[in-house]
Amino acid sequence: MCIRSRPAGRGRLLQALYSLSYVVLRTITAKGLEDYRRNNRKGRYMLDKMAAAPPAANRNLALGIIAGGTVLAVLYFGRDVLVPIALAVILSLLMAPLVRGLRRIGLGQTVSVIGAVIVLAFGFLASATVIGSQLVRLAANLPTYESRIRAKIETVENLSVRRLRLLHIEAGWARRPPPTADSAAPPPPPAPAGAAAVDERAAPTSSLQVVQRILASVWLPIETTGIVLVVLVFVLLEHESLRDRLIRIAGSTDIRATTNALNDASARLSRFFVSQFAVNFGVGAAIGAGLALLGLPHALLWASLAAVLRFVPYAGVWIAALLSALFAAAVDAGWSLAYLTLGLFVAVELVAGQLLEPRLYGHATGLSPLSVVIAAIFWSWLWGPIGLILSTPLTLCLLVAGRHTQALAFVDILLGDTPALTMPQRLFQRALSGDSDEIIANARVFLRRNSFATYCDRVLMPALHLARLDFSSGTISQEQQLNIRTAVAKVIAVLGAATDRPWRNRATTVLEDLNVGRHLRRQREHLTGKWQGPIEVPPGSIILCVGLGSIADDLATEVLVRILREQKLDARHLALEDLDAAPPPGASVGSVRLIHVVSAYPCDERTHGASVVARLRGRFPEARIVMVFLPGASPSDAATDDAPPGEAAGAVPMANSFEEALQISLGRDRVLE
Repeated sequence: MCIRSRPAGRGRLLQALYSLSYVVLRTITAKGLEDYRRNNRKGRYMLDKMAAAPPAANRNLALGIIAGGTVLAVLYFGRDVLVPIALAVILSLLMAPLVRGLRRIGLGQTVSVIGAVIVLAFGFLASATVIGSQLVRLAANLPTYESRIRAKIETVENLSVRRLRLLHIEAGWARRPPPTADSAAPPPPPAPAGAAAVDERAAPTSSLQVVQRILASVWLPIETTGIVLVVLVFVLLEHESLRDRLIRIAGSTDIRATTNALNDASARLSRFFVSQFAVNFGVGAAIGAGLALLGLPHALLWASLAAVLRFVPYAGVWIAALLSALFAAAVDAGWSLAYLTLGLFVAVELVAGQLLEPRLYGHATGLSPLSVVIAAIFWSWLWGPIGLILSTPLTLCLLVAGRHTQALAFVDILLGDTPALTMPQRLFQRALSGDSDEIIANARVFLRRNSFATYCDRVLMPALHLARLDFSSGTISQEQQLNIRTAVAKVIAVLGAATDRPWRNRATTVLEDLNVGRHLRRQREHLTGKWQGPIEVPPGSIILCVGLGSIADDLATEVLVRILREQKLDARHLALEDLDAAPPPGASVGSVRLIHVVSAYPCDERTHGASVVARLRGRFPEARIVMVFLPGASPSDAATDDAPPGEAAGAVPMANSFEEALQISLGRDRVLE
């Protein structure tokens, strides 16, 4: 086996990374942490909490950095041993369906494995033979295209290089001072007398030397291929035994979890490789047929090159397209064949990438597009071209390990395509930053398949609960509170618009009113009038929504009003102090058919629910009253209730979400009655 020496540049790069990590750690543990403790209340609390065991934390961090550096060193210096093993393991996953198929028809394990490996070897040999023969023919025909190649090169130079050269010369003359009589250029030095031309002729090469050179150039690929096939045979023969050994090493205490991880990895990788092989083979066949119809010579070579290079993520197929287009430009007297060749590659790749791949394996890898690109750069830096081809499956193995191993959970977060934050967490984070536009964009995507009531139940209210928890602990600054109030007000106003007139950010800001619910109500009253609609209405057409008194209750009440008005219901927001005010002139008590008493989360105001219900019954005796008690952010919030919801509310019907309140308002609550 050929052992290559390590480039000095990469060794210096690793040493620089280690030194940089040490400097960063020293900076963080010294001045950086002191500044963070001084300027951030939450940071001071967390650092004081961590200060109880700083040696253990620093030791774990140092061990993690050392372990990561050790793994990188092993992967880099042991690549001559690890690359064939990795290839064999990946090919075993590709050949596993074939081995299982041969065993189903009655063949034994050994015969099935040897048969599958022979099929694979013949496939590789046939591909290499086809590509090699096509390359030989191409090299033999290159002198035929020499004149056209020179003409195309001259055309390209005239259009680009020579024009740039002329511009450079003109710019140089513009900057050069005018010549003088003394600045004449010196004559070139005369050639040395008696210089004789030396006739250097290469020594004749014997046939034995030619054979040695050929063997030296192909020996390394043949050696690697042989090692891979031998390891592949033993991996397939010992498949069950290897799985048992991995279970014993990795998770003998939890066989179920380890089995699930191994099954997930093998099934995901096997499905991905088989599907990718089928798609690449189809792409190569389509490109070969298209190039043959276009009349491009050696179409089989370019089709094989496209199928092979397509295993390289993103860039491989376009490298094949560029080479094919260059050859088409050399063959054709004009440029039409090159354009048609590029168009064929674009059309086939669009069909394969947008139609075939999503249907066959779609998100089977579970990797984000950015992680695929980064993985290709990383593994190609470690293992060269083979690492570039194996980058996706190797990274997929790390992803599966991160999903089933707690210590590697960060790998799943960094590389996976699943959202790192839940929708409520994302809304809360964007609100902290004041990015209401992104919140609205994400909400519109959610609202394509869900109602506004569902969005408020699943996303908006849980995000507000997260904000309430941080506000209670005192970890949100005044600026962040303003950002949250402004963002929430804009989101509710835009998404829950009850009129056709667009919402505009008026001069009155949320900073002037800490109660976002009252602020939104005033904005709506500016559009619909002081009484939020006409006073003289048919009997039983108005739905009143009353909050229990807290700021969160007023906000939830306004949200419910907008949900109901979105369904063309005449819903109106009423505050507790409005119950003591005189009714508007001409208003009828019988026009109110339903009253929602809203509480955003368990709090002290809920203990006054029975008294609020009594006041409403005295004011609107014919109206139906429903308590809308939204769930809290955590189970501990329920402990703040002094009485069960039914007793506190006077045994009236209760809804636990905006969606249930909407169904009651629409008269679809037969089950709740």
